[in-house]
Amino acid sequence: MPRRPLIVLTNDDGIAAPGLRALEAALRPLGELWTVAPGDERSTTSHSMNLRRPLRVRRLGPRRWAVFGTPVDSVFVALFGLLPRRAALVVSGINFGANLGTDTIYSGTVAAAREAALRGIPGLAVSLSEGTGYGPAAALAARLAQRVLRAGAAARADGRGVLLNLNVPPTPRPGLRLTRLGRRHYPEEVTVRRRGARGWSARIGGFPVGSDLTPGTDTRAVHDGHPSLSVLTLDLTQRDARRRFPGLLTRLVREGGRR
Repeated sequence: MPRRPLIVLTNDDGIAAPGLRALEAALRPLGELWTVAPGDERSTTSHSMNLRRPLRVRRLGPRRWAVFGTPVDSVFVALFGLLPRRAALVVSGINFGANLGTDTIYSGTVAAAREAALRGIPGLAVSLSEGTGYGPAAALAARLAQRVLRAGAAARADGRGVLLNLNVPPTPRPGLRLTRLGRRHYPEEVTVRRRGARGWSARIGGFPVGSDLTPGTDTRAVHDGHPSLSVLTLDLTQRDARRRFPGLLTRLVREGGRR
């Protein structure tokens, strides 16, 4: 009898997050689940990774581990330190809050799925745009995960896994939208306060967050109540740079060629 596919679950909200529990319940029928997630909340840690200090790791139960580091640390420890064989899929989430547009740069949820894709394993990041009703997002994530598992080699290309970013409204309308990334506009606010005789503190961020509503974007799809699925790239090269910045690149190349 063939072995069940091995699926790694992780997140950036921490091992105790209800979104992770909902995902565990939904994905359990699909394979052998290993939950390896941060021991505490590590939101907006992006793709940061601890290379120069030991990480505390705690076994919480059968195939359930807490890694006291970033989401990327958790995936790396799982793939190369804990699993008995190669994973077929890494699913990250369900995040408490959307990861749309430019959020994907900062998101620890997306970074965990990205780390899997970099290692040749399909990665699926899942986020609930608002609220705590994780059921619809978990059910949709399970259906997509099943399709990815069935796809096998078709979910990999050039040694990399496909990287999928799923955002689900709390009460999704029928029809999954295949989207490109939109833009999220965060207020450029910093509050600086004096702390004692010599110290200062700064708090970054403010509300409300604005969203690009251009048709075809993930931000527009979720705004309209539809689940959004974006396929993200691992190659950050801007391939049309010569067209977008012709004068600048010509000067840079000319200067770089001088001795």
